[in-house]
Amino acid sequence: MEKQKREEIIKLIKREVVPAMGCTEPAAVALCVAKVKEILGEIPRKIEVSLSGNMLKNAMGVGIPGTGMIGLPIAIALGALTGKSEYGLEVLKDVNPENVELGKKFIEEGRIKITHQKDAPSILHIEVECDGEAENHAKGIISGSHTNFVYLEHNGDIILNKEEKQNSPGEGEDSDVKLDLATVFEFATTAPDEEIEFILEAKRLNKAAAELALNSEYGHSLGHTMSQKGKTLFGDSPLSHIISYTSAACDARMGGAQIAVMSNSGSGNQGICATMPVVSYAEDIEADDKTLARALILSHLTSIYIKQSLGRLSALCGCVVASTGASSGIVYLMGGGYNEVSAAVKNMIANITGMICDGAKPSCSLKISSGAGTALMSAMLAMENKCVTEAEGIICDDVDKSIHNLTSIGREAMQATDRLVLHIMTNK
Repeated sequence: MEKQKREEIIKLIKREVVPAMGCTEPAAVALCVAKVKEILGEIPRKIEVSLSGNMLKNAMGVGIPGTGMIGLPIAIALGALTGKSEYGLEVLKDVNPENVELGKKFIEEGRIKITHQKDAPSILHIEVECDGEAENHAKGIISGSHTNFVYLEHNGDIILNKEEKQNSPGEGEDSDVKLDLATVFEFATTAPDEEIEFILEAKRLNKAAAELALNSEYGHSLGHTMSQKGKTLFGDSPLSHIISYTSAACDARMGGAQIAVMSNSGSGNQGICATMPVVSYAEDIEADDKTLARALILSHLTSIYIKQSLGRLSALCGCVVASTGASSGIVYLMGGGYNEVSAAVKNMIANITGMICDGAKPSCSLKISSGAGTALMSAMLAMENKCVTEAEGIICDDVDKSIHNLTSIGREAMQATDRLVLHIMTNK
């Protein structure tokens, strides 16, 4: 592969695989609030936040790092009180107990209003308006991706007004290198070691999150329970290790641990699911860091490729995407080539397509464990030359067509599902 194309792919990975603290949806809302507060120049007296349905769905039930609380109000309050926009999706990393108490008071005083913007121009859309003293007013909009500011205004003076690129859901940036699975595999297996070693930071961050939860109680403690009790049922096996490590990192993140994870395509859980099954299996077989780096690149870039046509947020659970990437990475660690990776991808699509996203929450660890376990099973079958055929379901002989069948279902056919899920969640 020529150097220029490698550089484009590396740029894409580095944009999509970044550290994030807490769930990326409330983090993005807090980021927007923090930016508008900075423009306002004072702590707001009143904050109004308007969100697209998918943003609302993914931010309602998740723990906010360092607070012991769930949901948007405390994320918004802390974005105004202590958030720093320069931190990006780690906007709340300076939160301390004193800030949390101030945030609770901010909420109790009725200074926050949250609404659902049903006609939002993007499925990922955040509008924040802050009022200060003496008719001081500021507004900001994030749209399209979690850190993409498209509009900033202070007292009627427009600071930023980018034309909002209303790509249809699933389309990536126009400037993105266009991927297919063969290109993903070629890059992951041939790029010079020094160009891809940066991906090992994903191992460091996400393993640290897993180890935190394995030694304490977060969320539903699936990882901790698996490591302590699961051996009786699952044995001391690569499968139990993968489920334990992967679900533990998710337990910590969804449970509000004040720790950053490496995300993928705007999702920390996707970053965890694309990383930890590969890391766990690599440790079991004692793979070296160079081999692991290639497997992680294959996993993360496969996930990015699938998300290019699925979109940032959808009714399809992100673990379907990320665990498909993980299965590719595991195949590489098993010694498989492109044909085996393609078979594993098809096996994954034939299995867990249709898993719904009903918001970010502690029980995401259950879904991630399902995806991680399926990733190992699909890789095993692929290495035995076992692959779901074109005669079955939505699978085609062409692996890229199979991928686009998956993303079409998540992007188009499940729109009604998405609306019903949000209705159920907001009317309980």
